[in-house]
Amino acid sequence: MRRQIVHAGAGSLKYEIREIIGFAHAVENLGCDLIWENIGDPVQKGEMPPDWIRDIVHQHVDQSESWAYCHSAGVPTTRDFLAQSANERPDSVQLTADDIIFFNGVGDAVSKVYNYLPREARILGPSPAYSTHSSAEAAHSGYQHLTYHLDPNNGWLPDVDEIRNKCKYNDSIAGILLLSPDNPTGAVYPRPLLEDIAEIARQYGLFLISDEIYAHIVYSGQPHLHMSEWIGDVPGIAMRGISKEYPWPGSRCGWIEVLNRKSDPLFDEYVESLIAAKRLEVSSTTLPQLSIPTVYSDPRYPTHLANREAMFEARATEAVNILSESDAIVVNKPGGAFYLTVTFKPDALNDRQVLPTNNPELDRFIADQVDGVSLDKRFVYYLIAATGIVVVPLTGFHSKLLGFRATILEHNDAKRKRIYETIRDAINIYTNMA
Repeated sequence: MRRQIVHAGAGSLKYEIREIIGFAHAVENLGCDLIWENIGDPVQKGEMPPDWIRDIVHQHVDQSESWAYCHSAGVPTTRDFLAQSANERPDSVQLTADDIIFFNGVGDAVSKVYNYLPREARILGPSPAYSTHSSAEAAHSGYQHLTYHLDPNNGWLPDVDEIRNKCKYNDSIAGILLLSPDNPTGAVYPRPLLEDIAEIARQYGLFLISDEIYAHIVYSGQPHLHMSEWIGDVPGIAMRGISKEYPWPGSRCGWIEVLNRKSDPLFDEYVESLIAAKRLEVSSTTLPQLSIPTVYSDPRYPTHLANREAMFEARATEAVNILSESDAIVVNKPGGAFYLTVTFKPDALNDRQVLPTNNPELDRFIADQVDGVSLDKRFVYYLIAATGIVVVPLTGFHSKLLGFRATILEHNDAKRKRIYETIRDAINIYTNMA
């Protein structure tokens, strides 16, 4: 090409959660049956939305409106419903329908939120980082994603002083990202910590982004908090969706709540640019939006959410109990979402360890693939080859910690228990090698 056509940040567009699939399929072609523990798709793992939610969606399919374009920012009646629902939260920032903007899934919202920032405006986010956020932030800026650290020895919570110092001494930081419940760690932040982060943003003139896609999968004893309840007068964007709640990941239906838009003229102008970008797309998914007021206001919905929270908490307890039988790892029980993040203890991994596959061709293939990869990715490759269980290396989440993330989504109880036991046994065999 006579001109450079590759964006400066193109090399940062990494999504290990799906990139591991290519390697796994190569292993599958060599005779290994796979068990997918990498993708957060409840439906793929056997859970379907209850019949009454599907009945509601069926009813909306028969409405002509569901087949048409909707308003660029989303269906007006749904936006009004969500704003009014948000206003009923304790101590909530008050919203109007104009503060609700729909996207084609939260992933689309993430892309727009970062892409319409100037390159020099950076967002400070957690590490381990959810790849969609870290890649989008790095790609928009052309530099490595800026991070604060989540501590596995403190329930995966961040150090507020680290966040404060990074904001104080790096004036390129324009905003702070947090996920609660977090992906990949499952950490749920307590209210005082959230309010401390909001105060940092207030002090240094920043805005906040909160990914709340798992806001309704929070375990007992953990706080159910939306950003609108703790942000105060700081400008912010909360990201929500139905993909993990109904669950309906294929709906590609997510939205943002814009909080305190008028508190800062630059933030107001930035939000207007997001709305202008949405106008260029004409419409987002109409049918899922139409279903939201009917589903959310149904008296069965709170019970549906509570049952799923209890189900995932029981699975998390089961997984932690099984995996904790290995002395080579640190595993915390998550406080929400449906993931489990495991870290290896110092010196538990080296580049000589292997897992037997009983397949010479597969052994030769793996030996070629692990050359030069991180030690946790090396373990993950051998785990896939020896057991067929596909997990994601923790270094793929923009982290220096060695470990992996698995889901707790398998709906078959016996199979799920067997998966965790197999991972535990594989860890023990692998780390007991010289």
